[in-house]
Amino acid sequence: MRSKRNPFKGRQFTSNVILWAVRWSLQFPISYRDLECMLADRGVSVDHTMLYRWIQAYAPELDRRLRPHLRMTTGSWRVDETYVKVKGRWVYLYRAVDGRGQAIDFLLSAKRDDAAARRFFRKALRQAHTVNPRTITVGKNAAYPSATMAMKKDGELWRFAKLRQVKYLNNIVEQDHRRIKRLVRSGLGFQGFHMPRRTITGYEIMAMVRKGQVAAIPANDMPAQATFIAGLFGVAG
Repeated sequence: MRSKRNPFKGRQFTSNVILWAVRWSLQFPISYRDLECMLADRGVSVDHTMLYRWIQAYAPELDRRLRPHLRMTTGSWRVDETYVKVKGRWVYLYRAVDGRGQAIDFLLSAKRDDAAARRFFRKALRQAHTVNPRTITVGKNAAYPSATMAMKKDGELWRFAKLRQVKYLNNIVEQDHRRIKRLVRSGLGFQGFHMPRRTITGYEIMAMVRKGQVAAIPANDMPAQATFIAGLFGVAG
């Protein structure tokens, strides 16, 4: 979808209903069936499978439109992996926050190795709201030292960046994983690799909104959030 096109063209429901459902689904641990009941209570009859399709369509678009408005994160990175089940098998979700708890980025990977760690760091460094880190705090995953060493050698990472493998310093990102876990458990389950990537993209960007990382939206200000996001899509709030 392109910003100059109407992303809601051809939809059976209004843009306000779709954006309301997408925002709530991506922020709160409610199932699609529960959200279906909530909408029915407002007089809107939407099947839970339709809600799932809305998330797949609009979560990446929401991310694309919100990212230019994110506040800058700091150079103190806290990096860790957690697990997400996809088609009955566990895959790795790389995540990072800064020293203030602001979300930096994420990467879903089938493997937990040097290549995955490098892909994650490269993806995070490409974001407009991040800076080349001065410290990177990680757990005991042996892939991180070799990955950061290789990236320093190639000039991708600041050569004076300090890697710290200190578990207790990473409590901030480990606590942050819990929100993702709650959201994942409330869904229908992931049946393919692209589906969780799109959904988790929505989880992460809406978490940034709730934390106050979007400059125009105070943390946890739901009316301001609704108005700003509607404006990004050219919809009256």
